[in-house]
Parts: sequence; structure tokens; C-alpha cells
Amino acid sequence: MRTTDIAIIGAGPIGLFAVFELGLLKLRCHLIDYLPQAGGQLSEIYPKKPIYDIPGYPSILAQELIDNLLKQAKPFKPEFTFGERIESLEKIGERDFILTTNMGTKINSQVVVIAGGLGCFEPRKPEGINLEKFENGKGISYMVLDPEKYRNKKVVIAGGGDSALDWTIFLSEIAKEITLVHRSESFRGAPNSVNKILNLAETKKINLLLNSNLTNVNGNGVLKTVGIINTKTNEEKNIEADDLIPLFGLSPKLGAIENWGLNIDKNAIEVNTEDYSTNISGIYAIGDINSYKNKLKLILSGFHEAALMSHSAYKYINPGVKYTMKYTTVNGVNSF
Repeated sequence: MRTTDIAIIGAGPIGLFAVFELGLLKLRCHLIDYLPQAGGQLSEIYPKKPIYDIPGYPSILAQELIDNLLKQAKPFKPEFTFGERIESLEKIGERDFILTTNMGTKINSQVVVIAGGLGCFEPRKPEGINLEKFENGKGISYMVLDPEKYRNKKVVIAGGGDSALDWTIFLSEIAKEITLVHRSESFRGAPNSVNKILNLAETKKINLLLNSNLTNVNGNGVLKTVGIINTKTNEEKNIEADDLIPLFGLSPKLGAIENWGLNIDKNAIEVNTEDYSTNISGIYAIGDINSYKNKLKLILSGFHEAALMSHSAYKYINPGVKYTMKYTTVNGVNSF
């Protein structure tokens, strides 16, 4: 069991700024995100995209903004759980929550802040294949958290975007055998990465199967083989595999949050704009995942929400304790 003051679901820009605001109030944070790193959409989908409406920055790249937010939060020593999604929430007594992830990690906090952007990013899966039976450590993963896990293993990667290409290139130096399966003859990834993939295939450092789709997965408790069909020739084959990494992109969903009794309108959580609290005491929602009249889905609006939420959360955790806001220009930033 991990214990913290504030559990933040989502490690995107709003969740990261909330760490700073809460840290100024001496509140410790633990962030949980299904993605393999901090940054949310900014890091996963468009890290090189310029953003023009961040105060003080006429233009800043999405990943640069995330890097700056991480530096800003660092003095307050946030803890992170990546590659896991929250499956359940239980309220214990009046002021304690127990959050449990799909991997069994448990986090005890006094306040829960949902800063999940458009929701939990879940992997897109090919239809008609029962991948679930080999998830959670049994051979199928939808992201690479620890490349060393694949050392001297037989790995199949499926996909044709940047993630599939980049991980195939990287793991070609680690895995015993690596096969890239792609449904087409053309790729969506960067031309330089495509050239590297073709060179690796030509030199027999990887197996490249184009015009091919996954058909099945088999094994006795753990993954043993992956079935593949060539859509041009209809030739089918089974490839021995220790691991399969399908990389077909991510789609946002509220996931388990839908079952927590929160007031939800059109896949967004309704909040009180005085402090961005939800209908459940001790749970707040900030950023794109919340809903209220005249809502603007802008990062700077989320920053404002994070600031108001933080002061409300402090009062919730410390009932009756008087707090006088002091400007950072006067007091500076004092780390834990």
C-alpha cells in the first residue's frame, strides 16, 4: 500500500501543474497514468507540436512544456505509477480513499484529483482476437515500460506508426528475434525510421511481414505463438513468440471512472466551479475531463482549475486550519 495526501489520476500538463500548486501547500502527490511516461496527449500524440497560448511563451513545443512542468514539480518530490490504470476506488471512513490499479497497486490518499484529460488512454485492439487472456504479464503488452524485459526474447510487434517502428529498431539490439507485422506496404512513421526498418529487414536483423494481420494468439497460461495471415496470398503461419506488442494507437475512455457514482455528462465529469469539486466529497476533476457552463478546453484554463482545486483540497484535509495565501514572489518555492 502506498500512502500520499493527494492521488492524481493523469500525469498530463494539468496533473503536473497541480503537483506544484499542492506542493506549495505542503501536500504530497502520487500520480497514476496508463501511459508509460508523464505528459499525456502532449508527449504521446504530438510532442513536437508548437503551442501558442501558454502565458509568457509566444511559442513552446508540447514536450518542452511537459519538461518544464516536471522541473517545476520536482522540488515537491511527486511519486509516479506509469503503465497502470485505476480499476477501482473505495472510500474508507470520511477522509480516506483506496485506489487500486489493474496491476494490483494500491494507493491510499485523503483526496482524489481526476486530471485525466479526455480520459484514460486505452490501447486499440484488433477485433476478433482474444488478446485479454495473455495480458497482465502473460505475454501481451501494449506499451514498452522496460526494454530489458525483452532481452534475448522472441518478440512480435504489430503496427505501422512511429511507436511500432521506433520500438522495433530499438529492440532489434536487445531481443533474440524480432518480427514486425504490418497490414500494408506503406508506413505512417517518419521516413528515416522507415528506411532503418527496411535496412534491418534486408540485413536479416528483423523479420518484416507486410500486408499481414494478426489472426490468433495461443499458449498454455502464457503466450507461445502468434498467428498471422498474409492478406494478399491468404498464407497463414504461426510464429513462436515470448511477447507480442500490438501498437495500433490509443483511444480515450473514462473507463472505471464511470462506475464511481460521479455526475457525468457526455463523457465529462460535472464539477462545482467554486473549487472544481465533484458530487462526491474529496474527489475533484480538473482539465478537459470536467464539464461546466462556458467550459474552455484550454491548458491555461486547466491551470486555473488546478490552483483553485488545490486550496480547496488543503481546507478539506485540514478542516478548521486557517491558511493565508502567500505569493511565491515573496516566499519563493520551498521544497519538501
